[in-house]
Amino acid sequence: MKTAVAFAPVTFAAVAAFLAFSATAATAADAPPKDAAGKNECFWSRNVTSFAAPDDHTVYVKVNLRDVYRLDLMISCPDVDWNQSVALVSSHGAGGSICGPLDAEIVSHAQGLGRQRCPVKAIHKLTPQEVAALPKRAKP
Repeated sequence: MKTAVAFAPVTFAAVAAFLAFSATAATAADAPPKDAAGKNECFWSRNVTSFAAPDDHTVYVKVNLRDVYRLDLMISCPDVDWNQSVALVSSHGAGGSICGPLDAEIVSHAQGLGRQRCPVKAIHKLTPQEVAALPKRAKP
């Protein structure tokens, strides 16, 4: 015996709207960040030449001796502002590309705590004017 199943048009509309929203959100989240000219802001972690951490939530990295990126950390990263060296780890492997916050993690050694992994929540490529305006302690 076959059973007829009826779907309300509202259910289809709700599902269609959800799927359309999900596809749009996934596409926007997967796209690499763009600069003002519409170019990708991606960089290779192996091209980082120096860093500065003015506090335990912010790390500036210099890439290829010319570009500076601000990395905002999800959590407080103990002693990152006192360390002489940190590691910038790409989720794509050693020296891999970093195009967004989910691609990057700072690894710092905190006194008494050992190695700390600090996830990145936001990445911003600084303009030359923003780099010039950084305090000396924040310049990588």
